[in-house]
Amino acid sequence: MNMIAAFIAAMCIPSGITGFCFWILQSKLDKREANREKKEKIREEQEYLLVKSIGAAIALGEATAEAVARIPDAHCNGDMHSALEYARKVKHDQKEFLTKHCIEAIY
Repeated sequence: MNMIAAFIAAMCIPSGITGFCFWILQSKLDKREANREKKEKIREEQEYLLVKSIGAAIALGEATAEAVARIPDAHCNGDMHSALEYARKVKHDQKEFLTKHCIEAIY
């Protein structure tokens, strides 16, 4: 009887230790995954704010260029008009890009 109890104990101890080690490893992996998800969410929010900032900067540039163009004594050259057209093109390209990728993400 002692031999059977010793055999069972010898089988349970390594299994228990191995199970405990895997539990510790899994808890560390879970913490790392939670931290990665938190950082990813922050990164997504930063990207969103960057896109909004670019839109705001382009809108400000457009408004400034149009206001300067209305000043009679400003004598705007072609550079201002071409820069305004370029800013509008970039704004529309960005909007198309984001729309395309949003639709792809939905489907």
